[in-house]
Amino acid sequence: MAKYEELKNSGIFPLGESVAEFKPYFTGTSYLNMLVTDPQFNCPIGNVTFEPGCRNHWHSHEGGQILLVTGGEGWYQEEGQAARKLTVGDVVTIPAHVKHWHGAAADSWFTHLAITTNPQLGGTNWLEPVTDEEYAEVEG
Repeated sequence: MAKYEELKNSGIFPLGESVAEFKPYFTGTSYLNMLVTDPQFNCPIGNVTFEPGCRNHWHSHEGGQILLVTGGEGWYQEEGQAARKLTVGDVVTIPAHVKHWHGAAADSWFTHLAITTNPQLGGTNWLEPVTDEEYAEVEG
């Protein structure tokens, strides 16, 4: 399994760093490299990388989100729906206020571009963790 140092500059965009402020909302370690932050564009874009087995907590976005998968394999699940396996080239459009989670497969690093849509409407509403049982269910 690849290590952080091996992956740091191997993708389309550099991995970035593990962000302390997000650690309470993730199981495992993730890395963030913000690519677009200029408010004149009204469209923050971050390159997010999850170590194998890492996932974020259930959450929703006030203005919605788009994920563009650029590396590895992962999962996306909306509350009440079956989990969707994600691979390179997949696009996920997440409407505002939809409760969901996403993260890496147990045996793969996973990278996506996270595009915040309509950021003027508000941020992320972090909810409860995805339990080990819920995660094991999607991993089958």
